[in-house]
Amino acid sequence: MKINQETLTKKAVDLLKELISIPSFSGEEHHTADAIENWFKSFDIPFQRENNNVFAKNKHWDKAKPTLLLNSHHDTVQPNKAYTRNPFEPQVDDGKLYGLGSNDAGGALVSLLATFTHFYDSENLSHNLLIAATAEEESAGPKSLRGLLPSLPKIDVAIVGEPTLMNLAIAEKGLLVFDAVVKGTPSHAAHPNDNNSIYNTIKVLEWFKNYKFKNVSKALGEVKLTVTQINAGDQHNVVPSHTDLVIDVRVNDCYSNKEIADILKAEAPCELQERSLRLNSSAIDINHPLVQSGVKLGRKTYGSPTLSDQAALTCQSMKIGPGDSTRSHSADEYIYIHEIEEGIDLYIKILNGFLVI
Repeated sequence: MKINQETLTKKAVDLLKELISIPSFSGEEHHTADAIENWFKSFDIPFQRENNNVFAKNKHWDKAKPTLLLNSHHDTVQPNKAYTRNPFEPQVDDGKLYGLGSNDAGGALVSLLATFTHFYDSENLSHNLLIAATAEEESAGPKSLRGLLPSLPKIDVAIVGEPTLMNLAIAEKGLLVFDAVVKGTPSHAAHPNDNNSIYNTIKVLEWFKNYKFKNVSKALGEVKLTVTQINAGDQHNVVPSHTDLVIDVRVNDCYSNKEIADILKAEAPCELQERSLRLNSSAIDINHPLVQSGVKLGRKTYGSPTLSDQAALTCQSMKIGPGDSTRSHSADEYIYIHEIEEGIDLYIKILNGFLVI
C-alpha cells in the first residue's frame, strides 16, 4: 500500500528532528540506529542491523535483477566551539531546521528513507532497491559502510546521500595522506652546519608547491597536493636531525591512489610513506541512465572535492542530496525544511525515470 508523499515527508522531518536530538558521534551511533529501526518498524518493513548499520531490501526482491543501493550516514562530527545554539536541540526558525547533523547528512538520510519507503512494495522495477543507513562515515571507521559491504548483496549502482543542493555529483576526489621526512645533520646551534633539516625543507616545500600531475580530469580537474603540517625540533639550541611534514593529496579519477603513491615516492625530494590507499576517487558515466534521469529534471552535474562513503564502493555511484556542502561541519548547522521536501520529491522523480519499467 502506497504511503502519501506528503505524509512521508512529514514523518521524514520528524525523524530528522529525533536524530538531531540524539548524540551520534562516529562509533557512538547506537541510539540513532535504534531510531532508524523504528522507522522501518512503523511501516512494517523487514530490516537487518549489523553493529550500528541498518539496512533493508524492497519487498519484491528478485535475485535475477541488478541492485541499486541508497546509502547515507547517521553519525556526526563533534560540534565546534563556535555554536551559539544547542547542537542537540532541533529548532525550526524562519524555515531552517537547526541542529548537528541536520545538513550532513541527516537531511539526505531521511529523504532516502522516505524514498525507499515510497518504492518499497512497488512491483516490476528494473532494479532491486537496497537501503543502508550507515555509521562511522565521518571517521571512515571499520564499522562503516566499508565494513558492512561483505554482508550486503552485490551492488551494481549506488546513490550516496550527501548535501549537494540536489545536483548530481558524478565524480568525487579520493584522498591520500603522506608522512614525509626531510633529513639533516643534528648539531649544536652554536656551531656551523650546512645540512640543517629545517633549511633543507625550504626546497622540499617549493617542490610540493610547484608539482603538477599530468592528467587533468574533465569532472574533477587537477590532482590537488597540499602540505598541511610541519614539525621539527624540541630544543632551542639543537639543530634537529629531521623535519616532519604531512601532505594531503586529493586524487582525481585519472589515477588510482597506488599510482599517485608510486609517482610521488619515486620523484619527491624526501622520504614519503602513505597512511592508506583505500580512499580512492569514484565516478559514474555521465550517460548512465541514473544520471540522465536527473539531467532530464534539470539537475546539474559536477565533480565533488569532498570525500564520502563513495570511496568504499567499487560500483558506479552518484552523490546527491538536499542541503549545501558548505554548511557541513559549520557552527549552528541547519537545513531548510523546503530542501527536504524538494529532496524527497526529486529522489522519487529520479528513481521513477530510472526504475519504473
